[in-house]
Amino acid sequence: MVKNALQAQLLKAGLVDNKKAKKLSKQAVHEQRTGQSDEAELKAKIAQDQQEKLEKDQALDLEKKRLLQGKELKAAIIQMINQHKIRNIDGEVSYQFIDESKVKKIYLNQQIYNALVSGSLVVAKESDGYAILPKALADRINDKMEGFIIVNNSENNEQTTDEEDPYAAYVIPDDLMW
Repeated sequence: MVKNALQAQLLKAGLVDNKKAKKLSKQAVHEQRTGQSDEAELKAKIAQDQQEKLEKDQALDLEKKRLLQGKELKAAIIQMINQHKIRNIDGEVSYQFIDESKVKKIYLNQQIYNALVSGSLVVAKESDGYAILPKALADRINDKMEGFIIVNNSENNEQTTDEEDPYAAYVIPDDLMW
């Protein structure tokens, strides 16, 4: 009376008895009629996989959008620097500053040099070199993205001296020429 070979083998081995074999075969027939076998689990698994894939795709899209916005912002800042940089700065006075742990030197005229030392102008990194920008524009650029402004002497001018410093009266000028 056993319907399939596996049940016959299980009966022969003594792992199941006739009642249990009949019950299992009835249960299998019932599941085939009603379609409740593994289809429900399969559908749930497929739906879960689709949901996970959708969440993963959304996360990738957000990451791509964030990278694209960063590139657009960087391009906009470079364009602002190119449009507003001071053009006629060539002169005989050298100004030295540190960029990425290297000492760089640019030659400026005396008026630009004085404004740079006083803090009303700043040095910004440009694609192929350095640009001199007004302080107000540098503040706007730093608000949007940091890393473009290299020298900002207005921050140094606003520092207060320690009252207990015995050398406070001896101020070392920033524009000291050696």
